[in-house]
Amino acid sequence: MTKQVFINLAVNDLEKSMTLYTKMGFTNNPQFSDNTAKCMVWSENIFVMIMTYEKFKSFATKPLADTKNSLGGIFSLSVESVDKINEIVNNAILAGGIEPTEMKDYGFMQQRTVEDFDGHIWEIFYMDMSKFPAEENK
Repeated sequence: MTKQVFINLAVNDLEKSMTLYTKMGFTNNPQFSDNTAKCMVWSENIFVMIMTYEKFKSFATKPLADTKNSLGGIFSLSVESVDKINEIVNNAILAGGIEPTEMKDYGFMQQRTVEDFDGHIWEIFYMDMSKFPAEENK
């Protein structure tokens, strides 16, 4: 079996969240979706399961974090260009997401951040390794 990544997130409004993630470039896999969870596909091997709090709690072994007020994790997605970063984040903002910080430019990497309705943080970045600083000889 191919290695895959599934990120599971609790959300308050499943349909509203699905719309936001769709605007960010995810697609829905209806085979693994129902009225309590939506399987949102980023790539062939990366999936985000957005679930109602009730559904999410059925898998949880600890109390759920309040991600609107506390950071529970930062999820990063690489893309092929700065234009793609801008497209994804701008579409997310139009769908109701927020951008909590300005774009960051590290020379070899640019990133923008978007926060969904439930406070989950996504960093969308482009990295050009040809601009990565060479390690100095010591």
